[in-house]
Amino acid sequence: MTLVLGEWLVTAGASDPQHNSGVRVTDGIIDATGTNDELRVRFPEDDIVDAANHVVMPGFVNAHVHLYGVLAHGIPVDDAPDGFWSFLDDYWWPKVEDALDHDMIAAATDWVCAEMLRSGTTTFFDILEAPQALPNALLVEKEIVEKRGIRGLLSFEATERAGVDIAELGLAENVQLIEACRDSDLVSGLMSFHTTFTCSREYIERAFGLAADLGVLTHAHCNEGLHEGAWCEENVGMRTLEYYEKLGVAGPGFLASQCVQLSDREQQIIAETGIRVSHMPLANCEVGGGIAPIPELIAAGVTVGLGSDGYINDFFEVMRGSFLLHKARLLDPGTMPASTVFSLATEGGAAALGLERIGRLDVGWAADLQVVDATFPTPTTAHNLIEQLVLWRNHTHVRDVMVGGDWRVRNRDVLGADLDRMQAATHEQARRLWSS
Repeated sequence: MTLVLGEWLVTAGASDPQHNSGVRVTDGIIDATGTNDELRVRFPEDDIVDAANHVVMPGFVNAHVHLYGVLAHGIPVDDAPDGFWSFLDDYWWPKVEDALDHDMIAAATDWVCAEMLRSGTTTFFDILEAPQALPNALLVEKEIVEKRGIRGLLSFEATERAGVDIAELGLAENVQLIEACRDSDLVSGLMSFHTTFTCSREYIERAFGLAADLGVLTHAHCNEGLHEGAWCEENVGMRTLEYYEKLGVAGPGFLASQCVQLSDREQQIIAETGIRVSHMPLANCEVGGGIAPIPELIAAGVTVGLGSDGYINDFFEVMRGSFLLHKARLLDPGTMPASTVFSLATEGGAAALGLERIGRLDVGWAADLQVVDATFPTPTTAHNLIEQLVLWRNHTHVRDVMVGGDWRVRNRDVLGADLDRMQAATHEQARRLWSS
């Protein structure tokens, strides 16, 4: 049993921070919370982790990441994409996804898992699309994720764009991973397919059917830019979410990522049917997709999580982007308060991924936590702490990280990780990708 005693305890974004308070961890679960003095008296025999001048708070939940994306950072580009379709068809598919192999996937997975851990992320959902790396690409990821000790949901972005054989292998890859993780404490899987414009009606219906049989969510990218909505209007006579509603697959079992360019009716469908949404504010900017109507979706009761998309994985930066962008879009400094953004980055992400008792530091919830430097230029109070965290912290301020009751980062060191070796491996595989 361990007591983690901080200057501040944040149990959840919607709860008031507690001064001079901490948590008790037993068998991977939060067993008690309270003031430091109370916990010391109640549990005098427990080990103590002194987090003076630090905040004890939930680990982040990255609800959407592409681990392999790190290999594309800095890739040479002769002709820069001039739109979303150009980004996919001229750049991302041929130069990145279609060139990936198992060695590249392994190096990227190892590095990004460590990168996420040292910035306070304890849970993530990865979407891999690597048509030429099938089969068993997800098993490569699974082994590394388990070694790093981070909580991961894995999926393969199945698609028909690369032909019938690879389309079948993509669905089978998801099924194999989901079944292989039945006894895993940390790793599990979701069904995933790409989009309406790379998957036929029959293929989409099969993906949802397989997911229902396996008892998991189905994920797809949705209206990341203008292209998909326009494609659906031209090819099926309706907008993307209207099409999913017509197919009978719009509902709580559907995790729709991005959701940037939505009509009023599409927003209504998401809210009415219970579709879950993951929001990638920084990556949406990078690809020129736009800014998703997240405040409107939240106001309508939609379950929303926050994701990095594999672009910038420091989740403090992702929170900051969400905090600022929507204020600019709506010309309203009061929209997306820090407490809401913090909730999206923790329990909101867990809810979007269908995970229970993850993302808060309440009794009975998973002991997934981080210890963050609380030394700010101005006085810290209960009313300003979460905003201070969202605006003025980054990965360099994360001291310790625990996943399921086990320490994975101590004193800013990722335990069991040779970062120099891992970085060298990532560099080697990035060069291979770039040269291909």
